[in-house]
Amino acid sequence: MNHCKEVNSAAPPTTTRPSLPHFSFSQICSADVLNELQNLDPYKSARLDNLDPFFLKLSAKIVATPITSLFNLSFVSSEIPKDWKAAAVIPLFKGGDTLDPNCYRPISILPCLSKVFESQVNKQITDHFESHHTFSAMQSGFRAGHGCTSATLKVLNDILTAIDKKHYCAAVFIDLAKAFDSVNHPILIGRLDSLGFSNDCLAWFTNYFSDRVQCVKSEGLLSGPLAVSMGVPHGSILGPTLFSVYINEVALAAGESLIHLYADDTILYTSGPSLDTVLTTLQASFNATQLSFRGLQLLLNTSKTKCMLFNRSLPVPTRLSNITTLDGSDLEYVDNYKYLGVWLDCKLSFQTHIKHLQSKVKPISQQSILHSCCQTYPCKTDHPTNPRLWRCSFTK
Repeated sequence: MNHCKEVNSAAPPTTTRPSLPHFSFSQICSADVLNELQNLDPYKSARLDNLDPFFLKLSAKIVATPITSLFNLSFVSSEIPKDWKAAAVIPLFKGGDTLDPNCYRPISILPCLSKVFESQVNKQITDHFESHHTFSAMQSGFRAGHGCTSATLKVLNDILTAIDKKHYCAAVFIDLAKAFDSVNHPILIGRLDSLGFSNDCLAWFTNYFSDRVQCVKSEGLLSGPLAVSMGVPHGSILGPTLFSVYINEVALAAGESLIHLYADDTILYTSGPSLDTVLTTLQASFNATQLSFRGLQLLLNTSKTKCMLFNRSLPVPTRLSNITTLDGSDLEYVDNYKYLGVWLDCKLSFQTHIKHLQSKVKPISQQSILHSCCQTYPCKTDHPTNPRLWRCSFTK
């Protein structure tokens, strides 16, 4: 009997999901476009297309109808204006060596109208996906009613259940190298085809990915355009949803283990009374998951992929059996790991997370509180002594 199955009964079935009903784009209503335009942030600057969001918001009632016609024409022709495919990339310094490009996070700024259009397209496809339960229950990224909190709670509940049963629980935190930039367009189009998208829709998405360019904008200067032939567009509305579609079937590779996907953050974990069986099962599931990612041309970032053994009281050998990648590299066991913003420790005491929160809280002295009060509520100055030091009389 395989004891690992006892806790992992909630694992998704390993059969292939049947094809979904046919999907085609619906005509966009001008009222929806008007609402999008009126909700634009007027303080954002114009993009490469030189259309100012303030102008679009101010003239929304006038331009909403012709813009809607333009959007619907794109559906009919399966073409998107090239100006809407050009992104300005702003490098945001993350820390480290200022001369090292890897120390910068690229922030892509897309044309305003393209984001309005994508918002309408995204609503149509996500409504279709959710109504037909396309996404795996083990995927929480970019879905209505799901998020980091629900994903973390699901994983923690599974691990705590295992600990309460006096079982071992081992996990692999999988880190992918530049996942969003590595999406293969033909593979993604094939996924959409298998989900019942019409030929017109597939032609539209094929055009959406073609002829995309980006320029780097820094200190008022703009570089020449560089063609982008892979990945989902950074800063786009459709990008996260399309990435979720791209990796959705990875959940089927977990086998006897549990898995949870959130964008490019993946955790694979299993539990049972036998430590050897737990690690053997985890290794087999990890191998299958790696193969699934490889089939999508997504590469493992071995140096950032870690293992953890969750255990509070059970005996553990001095040296644990290694979990290895398909390339033969041993993964590092860690006692702490930051998963979706929460620091997890091997005993689930959350002491590491608490200490990180404490380090971010600045000590607040009584004097700083008094100063803040006086700034918010001006003190009366008719007191015989210094009123700002001895008495704050709130006048608001």
